[in-house]
Amino acid sequence: MKTLAIGLMSGTSLDGLDICLAEFERQDKWTFQILKAETFPYSDEWEKRLKNSISLSAEDLLELNSDYGFYLGQKVREFINKYQLKNIDLIASHGHTVFHQPQRKFTHQIGDGRAIKLETGLPVIFDFRSQDVLMKGNGAPLVPIGDALLFSEYGACLNLGGFSNISLQLNGRRIAFDIAPVNIILNHFAQKLNKSFDENGELARKGRIHEDILCQLNALDFYQQSHPKSLGVEWCNQHIFPVLENMDTPDALATFTEHAARQIASVISQNDIADILITGGGAYNTFLIEKIKTKTRSEIIIPEKQIIDYKEALIFAFMGVLRMNNEVNVLSSATGSNADHSSGVIA
Repeated sequence: MKTLAIGLMSGTSLDGLDICLAEFERQDKWTFQILKAETFPYSDEWEKRLKNSISLSAEDLLELNSDYGFYLGQKVREFINKYQLKNIDLIASHGHTVFHQPQRKFTHQIGDGRAIKLETGLPVIFDFRSQDVLMKGNGAPLVPIGDALLFSEYGACLNLGGFSNISLQLNGRRIAFDIAPVNIILNHFAQKLNKSFDENGELARKGRIHEDILCQLNALDFYQQSHPKSLGVEWCNQHIFPVLENMDTPDALATFTEHAARQIASVISQNDIADILITGGGAYNTFLIEKIKTKTRSEIIIPEKQIIDYKEALIFAFMGVLRMNNEVNVLSSATGSNADHSSGVIA
């Protein structure tokens, strides 16, 4: 039976809301087709509200949770009307991460799914991460279920978004973990030069690598920890920004790009991966990709634009389909939780 699902994804890099309509079908295995997909850039006001969400009072954060839920619902309605879509079975929304501290048993993605349902009249699945954290997992990464069931032909899948994360089969289990921050750092420094991001890595290409800073970054404890493990904005605020903040901006970009490439290539090489599918906004950063290629012997595969841009939104749509069928959509081998489980609140 075919299921039509809309997936919503808003990444930590704040480049907009990804909306993806896909058709899923299971015969011998799951297959998918992306039917429509679009990114709705945030207005300056929404970008500011989301960026400042981490420092709000509890009351103001609760208000933003509702407001953002209605915003998501309105954008989905706009998307549905624009493409005259019919017979949609469900909406699956990742929300926008404000806090992610699994060691303290919480993670918080704003965007109340009930508000999305009120705006659209469609069943909505949201809050995919909290249950996993309560089950002693990292609540991340979640996309490995999609990698395992929709993209199994690749040795590994690497997403270069706000953070880089990888998923691969190891000894018959799907493992996954965050590797290092990427666009959350690069975008921050590009914005100091009045660019929303470092296009093709050209700003970093002009900078000089500071070896002492590079060594300091590479020595951070997180990189020595074993998986499963995940990163949040709070970690960057504590460990990355203070180290780079006083550097010349192109040098900060050059040094951090080198750092990210080294960490990513190290993980690829350690796991002896034959071929790796790269998606997320960082796949367009040709300087970063060049650096990863020179540091590893694996075949680097950059897919079609639709998969680069919308793979995460696609997989959240798929996770919604699995949740509606009460099937496993979170893998404990990836998150470190007590057991595989079916996660997401249904509105």
